[in-house]
Amino acid sequence: MQRLYRKRIVLGVGGGIAAYKSAELVRRLRDQGAEVRVVMTSGGREFITPLTLQALSGHPVHLDLLDPAAEAAMGHIELARWADLVVIAPATADLMARLAQGVANDLLTTLVLATNAPVALAPAMNQAMWADPATQANRALLQQRGIRMFGPASGSQACGDVGMGRMLEADDLAQAAADCFERSLLTGKHLLITAGPTQENIDPVRYITNHSSGKMGFALAEAAAEAGARVTLVAGPVFLPTPDRVHRIDVVSARDMLTACEAAMPCDLFIAAAAVADYRPEVVAPHKLKKDPGSDDGLLLQMVRNPDILATLAGRADRPFSVGFAAETENLLEYATRKLRDKNLDLIVANDVANPSIGFNSEENAVTVIDRQQHETRFSQASKGHIARQLIAFIADRYHQA
Repeated sequence: MQRLYRKRIVLGVGGGIAAYKSAELVRRLRDQGAEVRVVMTSGGREFITPLTLQALSGHPVHLDLLDPAAEAAMGHIELARWADLVVIAPATADLMARLAQGVANDLLTTLVLATNAPVALAPAMNQAMWADPATQANRALLQQRGIRMFGPASGSQACGDVGMGRMLEADDLAQAAADCFERSLLTGKHLLITAGPTQENIDPVRYITNHSSGKMGFALAEAAAEAGARVTLVAGPVFLPTPDRVHRIDVVSARDMLTACEAAMPCDLFIAAAAVADYRPEVVAPHKLKKDPGSDDGLLLQMVRNPDILATLAGRADRPFSVGFAAETENLLEYATRKLRDKNLDLIVANDVANPSIGFNSEENAVTVIDRQQHETRFSQASKGHIARQLIAFIADRYHQA
């Protein structure tokens, strides 16, 4: 059931007596780590109140097709994009018929047409209605279009009949929802990633930094979230949007980054993709430094070492599985192997930043991963997003072997 961890589920509640089970279904889905948004039809509101489902889901219930509180009043589009899975429970005979015909006359039916997420129905109706040829034709048509059917079950019904048409119980529906997802590589794991440069102040106006754009680290964070991890991204000064489902912490200096990383511990895996400044000015001038117009002398800065974030976290008693990056302009594999050994890492990703097509600020990358046994695995040049997904799969595999 960990397959539901951090999954986004839209629960549609149709107008049937089985709607009382929807409240328990919300609880079961949330117990397994899913985030739930509820959409109710007008009929569904006759059987269970929106307030009940709001209290259980922790979010306002969506009722209207055009929602003034939603972005551009298009709540159905926002929910359609948000969902990983749409489950309609109960799905009445009327609702199945409308979906089969592609009708979009309320929020729920419009959302189903607008979403690219998988859709599943939990039918709930009288046994005669379920057996009716029209309902069976609608069921077959919906399944042909890729919509899943969760049930129904056979048993006693509210009307006193006994037979097929009873909605599955909440536990069974939650299990069926989980079965819609493959077990992710890093489900339930906490992954800490650093990205981007750091800035080390000289005075209130000037600072020392590097060319790192943060693109590789952000791509790794996105790929890790897709793999089911809970991701904390500690980012230096970059102008990049936060990946979906990633907790971002913005920092400036190397010392700031170390403090944020230590506060985010413990974690299961640590990927240090940031280009951290090795040195900082020993003294930061309180005011802007002025040049002497009567002198040709240069400016002498006394530099001191910054803390080594990667070595610090990899050396902890509760050390995570630790992955470093080595961005080099020469002797790439030699320097990367030395860094792997000196910092007590599990893996290191070697990146030739002297090559402009895969260096800082580029859209593509090509890397070599080195493990403790000095085995090398090469990933050919591709977009940073593609490389990130390959790396996350490789790192997850090595983590589970450790």
